[in-house]
Amino acid sequence: MLNTVLGSLSSGVAASTNSYESISTVTVGSGGSASISFTSIPATYTHLQIRAIIRGTASATNVDSIIRFNNDSTVGNYYYYHQLYGDGSSATSNNANSDTTATLYSFAPAANATASVFGGSVLDILDYSNTNKYKTTRSLHGYDNNGNGFIILRSGLWMQTSAINRIDLTPSSNNFAEYSQFALYGIKGA
Repeated sequence: MLNTVLGSLSSGVAASTNSYESISTVTVGSGGSASISFTSIPATYTHLQIRAIIRGTASATNVDSIIRFNNDSTVGNYYYYHQLYGDGSSATSNNANSDTTATLYSFAPAANATASVFGGSVLDILDYSNTNKYKTTRSLHGYDNNGNGFIILRSGLWMQTSAINRIDLTPSSNNFAEYSQFALYGIKGA
């Protein structure tokens, strides 16, 4: 391994210690979808990543998405988040325990935003199969609505030690719009 790393560095090519493998991709069809689920997630990776392009159908300019792990609807404050977001003229931050059964995932344009504008999102779920620790997430979301967009950096916490084998995503209002797409990847390595 050391020879591989040294050889890569001396040739000017960065050595890669991580490998992304596609697990599943869902594209929303005609009529939209009230939720997206990834089930039977194998425990063979170190981390998970969701890459998405999202638009909502709610009668609003923006819509949040909610994420829930393992279909957990336990009563109690198990989900938390911190966020920093900006709109091009100001930046704001906040933190909270979310709804007791889910936490914020993404922030995307909705029906009142410019037509055909989708938001981009990347979410990492760290150490998802480690049963000795709570699960943490980090994510980056954004979109441009003809100069009136947003960018958001979020971190999240699910205060459970169970290995994650199911992920459910829902918009906070109405549906995900047609052509929204969610891709789940497994990350091997450190």
